Amino acid sequence: MTEYKALRHIPQANLFRQGDVFVLFGELFGRGYVNGLIDEARAAGMTILGITVGRRNDDGTLRALTPEEHAEAEAKLGGRIVNVPLMAGFDMDAPPGEQNPTEMLSGVTLKSWQEDKLDWSKIEACRTAGVQRFTQSAQAVMAEIDKLIPDGANVFFAHTMAGGIPKIKAFLAIANRIYKGRGDRFMSSRALLDSDLGKLILMNFDEVSANTLKYLIDASAGIRARVEAKGGQVRYTAYGYHGTEILIGDEYVWQTYTNYTQGYAKMRLESIATAAWAQGVTATVFNCPEIRTNSSDIFVGVELSLFPLLLALKKEGGGAWAQEQWDICQNLLGDGVTLQSILDKLEAYLQTATSTSFRNFEAWPMDNTPELADLMIGTSDEITSLHTDKKALITDHLSALVLEGTGPLMFHGAAEKIAPVLWLNHDIIARQLNALHQ
Repeated sequence: MTEYKALRHIPQANLFRQGDVFVLFGELFGRGYVNGLIDEARAAGMTILGITVGRRNDDGTLRALTPEEHAEAEAKLGGRIVNVPLMAGFDMDAPPGEQNPTEMLSGVTLKSWQEDKLDWSKIEACRTAGVQRFTQSAQAVMAEIDKLIPDGANVFFAHTMAGGIPKIKAFLAIANRIYKGRGDRFMSSRALLDSDLGKLILMNFDEVSANTLKYLIDASAGIRARVEAKGGQVRYTAYGYHGTEILIGDEYVWQTYTNYTQGYAKMRLESIATAAWAQGVTATVFNCPEIRTNSSDIFVGVELSLFPLLLALKKEGGGAWAQEQWDICQNLLGDGVTLQSILDKLEAYLQTATSTSFRNFEAWPMDNTPELADLMIGTSDEITSLHTDKKALITDHLSALVLEGTGPLMFHGAAEKIAPVLWLNHDIIARQLNALHQ
């Protein structure tokens, strides 16, 4: 288990400047956590470089971007993209003439998935093929990026790869029961983890969300050696999640979303950064708060932990700007609904014995239970129903604030070289936001 270390001060280190290079290791598709980092890099005058995961042909083969796709991706990033496909994971990989894991799973149904078995020797051969493909491509990408880094420059590598669920028809129905189901539709997350399907998903999560950080560190070893020989410095960051401290009863308390299946891969990510740090490579996993994103919306209730950020903004010295955030959120609620009543509901939810029983750092990530699903999903549905527009939620606004706060904390925190794993909790997010808006 990773040592718990929360960032308690606003980092001020300014390592990066005009002429330094920022490398995004993961493709930018929409608004997400990394936008805050890119904003900081651009403000510092850094050159922005990126990669692509590539695209799939109709037959499933991986290809580079077309000229039109390449131009669109570079416009979205605001920088140059090396057009060599770096799709992580092995769910679509196989030795020549063999089935890939996605094909092996094509017959899985909602009725059969808990009994369906996989040939693990074949799965391992697919994993080996996928790792070989990815690491060879990573070497080719880094050779191109090396040419774009001038002598004397510092380099910031931002790892953003995450995910790894194979594209099989049955999984959405399974996921809806595990992450959204209650009552008769509840399904145990442990049932998934004990199945062959679940074991494969965990393996692929490891490859996509965690091992790619090691592949990046290894593939960029030549860049690191050249940069450091010329007096420059290199930093690596990655996005983790391992629970967050939020205000409960006017104290910051660690809590977590359950069930967070990717948690095993996120802990592996932490261990990779810790091992790199021990070898003199400055890699930091920043464990960020729960937010709403396109990918997190399958997890109903993950957004509940966002509401106490409003309390943190006031507790951490927030003035007129903090009050403005309260007013914005109040205006998203229906007639007769007060923001305070929402916060009271959240406090009551967080103080229940059911919620409290999941605040076990050592046992993370814990399995879900019918009681938690009823409480968490019920509370989420109730609060969502109190908004004027279900497509304009308080948690959307608060998610954007968290993104804004994490950008400078990670950018300057990585420069400061603090630790291999750091938690960004609501206290430091609120203090950073209040400082930005004084």
